[in-house]
Amino acid sequence: MSFVQIRRDLHKIPELGFQEYKTQSYLLEYLRSLPQERVQIRTWKTGIFVKIEGLNPRKTIGYRADMDGLPIVEETGLPFLSEHREQMHACGHDFHMSIALGLVTHFTHHAIADNLLFIFQPAEEGPGGAEPMLQSDIMKEWKPDQILALHIAPEYPVGSIAVKEGLLFANTSELFIDLKGKGGHAAYPHDTNDMVVAACSLVTQLQSIVARNVDPLDSAVVTIGKISGGTVQNIIAEKARIEGTIRTLSVQSMEKVKKRIQSMVKGIEVGYECETAIDFGSMYHQVYNEEKLTREFMNFVTQRTDVNVIECDKAMTGEDFGYMLKEIPGFMFWLGVDSEYGLHHAKLNPNEAAIEVAISMISKYIQYKGN
Repeated sequence: MSFVQIRRDLHKIPELGFQEYKTQSYLLEYLRSLPQERVQIRTWKTGIFVKIEGLNPRKTIGYRADMDGLPIVEETGLPFLSEHREQMHACGHDFHMSIALGLVTHFTHHAIADNLLFIFQPAEEGPGGAEPMLQSDIMKEWKPDQILALHIAPEYPVGSIAVKEGLLFANTSELFIDLKGKGGHAAYPHDTNDMVVAACSLVTQLQSIVARNVDPLDSAVVTIGKISGGTVQNIIAEKARIEGTIRTLSVQSMEKVKKRIQSMVKGIEVGYECETAIDFGSMYHQVYNEEKLTREFMNFVTQRTDVNVIECDKAMTGEDFGYMLKEIPGFMFWLGVDSEYGLHHAKLNPNEAAIEVAISMISKYIQYKGN
């Protein structure tokens, strides 16, 4: 079976975080079909660890692929459309898994000196699988000495990768704010505390944080993606909910933004005589590429493969692989897949030629590092 076909099989069965049961079963069936002489397979929740013993190990090289899909109705029209109507692999995790399987397959047939650890991680899109997986007993026993991962990039052509030393992806945090006042008839606003008005006022205030509280030489984003409140047009809303995301390029700015949000919400509570609650949800640590390993990887790819290396800028993207890089030296890079539509879009359609490009390039790099 080709790894393109594997990608298509996985594309049909996207599942949300920590619900990747079909995905895990599919991966395990394939992994157990490979030669098992030097292979150990262990499961963790809906994730999988695969260790391949080296011939003369001095270290362990880790590779991580994420597994979950997104709550998006697919609109690609592909013949291998998602069978789960309101879920889709709109971030390329089907690509990530098929590439990882290609690497596992290669190294079960081509032994190298060092140990390898392949990590199939659930819940990257939320609520976050990397941090608890990192703390698992299996990871403590098999913890690699260095680690790498990739993420598909629709904006770059097939045959290219984009990477940089140092900060690659931002710190991120979810944001949920609930407001509760007093509802009532639209004709008697003086007897109510309107939470639609309170929510709109708060959203406007939140937009001042980046402009007036964050160092202009730093970067931050506060985006409100959803507001809900009220029932019908002639009833003043008793409750409202704001949902959004915070992204910063420094841990210090994340702390400052959160403090300002808390202050503003307290002001809304007093000014609109209402109750409030803030939930910062899942937070992802920045993706920081270890300089020496990243530069070595960039030089290797430039000199030893046909892949074009692009030195990119940092992005406000969030990735919980940052937790692994906080504990283990390593790096993440963008893999060009040349799609008209971007990440998290219902019509994302990456070029499948990138799968074999990645398998070939990464297997050569790991062989170089592990012998």
